[in-house]
Amino acid sequence: MARDEEARAARDAKLERLHERLAAAVEQLVSGEDWKRALEFAARFRAKSFNNTLLIWAQHIDLYEAGRTSVPEPTFVAGYKQWKALGHSPLAGGSMQIFAPLMARFASAAPQNPGSWRRLDRYEKPKPGETVRSKMVRAIPVRVWDVSMTDGPPIPERPAPTLLGGQAPDGLWEGLSALVAAEGFAVLRVEHEGMIHGANGLTDFQARRVAVRTNMDGAAQVKTLAHELAHVMLHGPDNPDATGHRGVGEVEAESVALMIGAAHGMDTAAYTIPYVSGWAGTVKDKDPAEVVQATGERVRKIAVTILDALPTVQVDTGDPPGLSSEPAGTSRVAGSERIAPQSVPVELARSSRPADVAMRSL
Repeated sequence: MARDEEARAARDAKLERLHERLAAAVEQLVSGEDWKRALEFAARFRAKSFNNTLLIWAQHIDLYEAGRTSVPEPTFVAGYKQWKALGHSPLAGGSMQIFAPLMARFASAAPQNPGSWRRLDRYEKPKPGETVRSKMVRAIPVRVWDVSMTDGPPIPERPAPTLLGGQAPDGLWEGLSALVAAEGFAVLRVEHEGMIHGANGLTDFQARRVAVRTNMDGAAQVKTLAHELAHVMLHGPDNPDATGHRGVGEVEAESVALMIGAAHGMDTAAYTIPYVSGWAGTVKDKDPAEVVQATGERVRKIAVTILDALPTVQVDTGDPPGLSSEPAGTSRVAGSERIAPQSVPVELARSSRPADVAMRSL
C-alpha cells in the first residue's frame, strides 16, 4: 500500500509539473505572431491535442537550448514502444512528457441508464448480454521522443507540398467548396470586395451562401474559403458551442484557415491574427489562458476534420510513417462499445496495466 501511495504521489507531481509547463507555454502566446507560430506547429502535429503540441513545442526548445537534441524543431514524435516497433531506440537524456488518457473498461446490462455502468477489473469478463465501453478515467504523464532523440534507420518522409508565392494548392479550392456544399451552403465567386461589403469573403447564414472575391491571388482565395468554411462549421446560429463573441469567432475562423494553409505548405506570413491577449481578455468570466487553450483545441478539431476530408497533398501529422493507428496495448478509444454475446464466452484483450493508454487522444 505504501508503495502504491508513493507511486501515486510521484505521478501527481509529474502531472503538476506538466500543468505548470503548459501554463507557461500558454502565457507566451501574447501576440499574433506567437499565435500564428503555435498554430503552424500544431498543423504539423495535428494528431495530438493543442495542449500536447504546446508541451512538445516548449520542451523541445528547452532540450535544444540545453544541447540535448541537434535540431531546433521536432519532426516526428512517438512513445517508447512505438519507436521500438519502428526499429528505433530512444537515447538517454532527451525525452519529453505529454498528457495521455488512461482508459478503463465499463460494462452495463442497461446502457441507457447512466447509473448502471460498473468498472471491470483488469481480467474480468462482461456478463452475457452486457455492453462494454472503454472510457477515460484520468490523465497521466507519458514520455515521448522526437526522432532526433532516437537511434535507428532513416525515417521515410512523404512528399511535401511545394508552392510558389500566391499559388493555391492543387485541388484545395475544389475540396473546400465540396465541404461547404455538404453543409448546405452555396459557394459564390464575386468580382470584387464592393459586392460583399468590402470583405475578402462573406458567409450569409440566412441565405446559406458563402461568397469569396476573385480579385486576389489563388492562395488568398482558398485561405478565405477555408475561413468562411470554419464560420459555417463553428458559428452558425444553431450551433450550441458557438461563443457568440465576434472577436473570438474571427480568431477561430482565421486560425482554422491558417492551420489548413500550413498543412498544405502555404506561406502564412501574410495572415492576420489579432492580438491574442486582447481578444482573450475580453471574454467575460474566463481567464485569458483558459480562452486560449479552449480556442486552440476547437480550432485544431475543426481543422483536422476538414483536412481529413480533403483529397489533397498535405504535410505529415507528426506521427512517424509506418506507425500503427493506436499504441501497442491499446484496445479501444473512449466511447467505443460492443455487446458481449449471450452464449459464447468472450476473452477480452489483456493489457499489462490496469487500463489502456491512448497517447494521441488528449
